[in-house]
Amino acid sequence: MIAETTEQIKKIRDRMLIAQSYQKSYTDQRRKPLEFEEGDHAFLKVILTTGVRRVIKTKKLNPRYIGPFQILGRVGPVAHVLQPESVQLKEDLTLPVTLVRIDDTSIKKLHGKEVSLVKVAWSRAGVEEHTWELESEMQADYPHLFSRN
Repeated sequence: MIAETTEQIKKIRDRMLIAQSYQKSYTDQRRKPLEFEEGDHAFLKVILTTGVRRVIKTKKLNPRYIGPFQILGRVGPVAHVLQPESVQLKEDLTLPVTLVRIDDTSIKKLHGKEVSLVKVAWSRAGVEEHTWELESEMQADYPHLFSRN
């Protein structure tokens, strides 16, 4: 019985290797090597975060890439040197976003409930962007903006 089980396991492994080789050959036919030369320009993929602890939800008009950045020198086939003063990344390689101001307020009616929204201006690498956020979350994260004098 052990011999039969071992033989079945070998057959399964062989079939898996055959399937993997088919998948690899299919992928390799369509994959293009990505290489850059000095003077080329490239974009960096970013994840927007607020100044506190939240990641800004990806919305249709939020930027997914920043740049273009010129490639100054070739380090390896796909590794390049960037100008460090142009982009300030956090330790977890995310781009810091800071709240600038609240521009507008709105009340939306959703399923019979009223939801208060605020239009927030964010600053990312010197570029200002606007998103609609829940007023309750913004009050919890930035209470100083909602203090009544």
